[in-house]
Amino acid sequence: MPVIIREVVTKKELKQFIEFPFSLYQDHPYWIPPLLMDEYETLKADKNPAFEYCRAKYWLAYKDGKPAGRIAGIISQKYIEKWGNKYARFGWVDFVDDAEVVKALFATVEKWAREQGMAGIHGPLGFTDMDHEGMLVDGFNELGTLAAIYNHPYYPKQLEALGYAKDVDWVEFEVKVPKEIPEKADRIAKVVMQRTGVKVLEAKKAKDLLPYAHQMFEVLNSAFAPIYSFVPMNEKQIAMYIKQYFSFILPDYTKILLDSNNQVAGFVIGMPSLSRALQKSKGRLFPFGFLHILRAISKKNKQIDLYLGAIRPDLQGRGADALLMTEMCRSAIKNGVVSAETNIELEENVRVQSHWKYFESRQHKRRRCYIKKW
Repeated sequence: MPVIIREVVTKKELKQFIEFPFSLYQDHPYWIPPLLMDEYETLKADKNPAFEYCRAKYWLAYKDGKPAGRIAGIISQKYIEKWGNKYARFGWVDFVDDAEVVKALFATVEKWAREQGMAGIHGPLGFTDMDHEGMLVDGFNELGTLAAIYNHPYYPKQLEALGYAKDVDWVEFEVKVPKEIPEKADRIAKVVMQRTGVKVLEAKKAKDLLPYAHQMFEVLNSAFAPIYSFVPMNEKQIAMYIKQYFSFILPDYTKILLDSNNQVAGFVIGMPSLSRALQKSKGRLFPFGFLHILRAISKKNKQIDLYLGAIRPDLQGRGADALLMTEMCRSAIKNGVVSAETNIELEENVRVQSHWKYFESRQHKRRRCYIKKW
């Protein structure tokens, strides 16, 4: 039977779109399911503030009467205005290993992008940098994380057969936690505080972090401004992310630097790994999924994931980032953590990657943003 492509327009179809990967990766040892609640919040126009400057369409592919693939097409007007590239984005892309299915999916999203006046399309990307981005091209036998995409090894082969090529790569590291802070790192941390006048916020509870949440996103907007495809988050987006995530973050793994005026100068956010908990919960918090999440968030978890970090531009290159890593390492040692996942870092971001040379580490994953122009 031929491949049938249908645009997602009903609630039932959106449910199929969101849940398609759960059948494609059922019982897969390395795939980490997303939180279904978050998927709905992101993909519904009445829930996601990014739709104030984005438009999007979603499609499902069917073959032999069964769902065989999915893809989202996104156009971010802010991205086009900032970067000057009339590119659409593709994301939420999954498919069976069938060239006919893949060709039909991408022909559909490319046709839509052309009709919208675009000159090309790239991805996987989301509405913002807070969404998943990058297709896994190396590291298929490594456990995934909540913050990153996992996909089958045939995905990049299918895309390249359609004429898609590398635009940028991200790399990821597994970093082993040492038994103690190296004396040199401790000394450098003290020097940085003396020279820059910054201090580390002493937070005991999550509510101690909340007064600084908005400033953290302001720092992120300024620090990420030159980073590939980034567009600044607006007030509604910032409020949404604070509401979604700040009730979960832990002071032990959230390090905030304050300047002499008690303004946020930089931060890094980590969390105990939720990978195994999400596999057990199958992406659902209820009725019992939240119990797996709560157990994972405990200090007994020996793996952490680094999710997000930024240094205010005026302090970049002055050691503030090294100070944050030292403080994060200090908490990890205290809690008996064995290793940390860095999650994605742009391949050319040597400043961030230079931190890992002081630890036992390995670059174990690589993911790619593909592009096709016409």
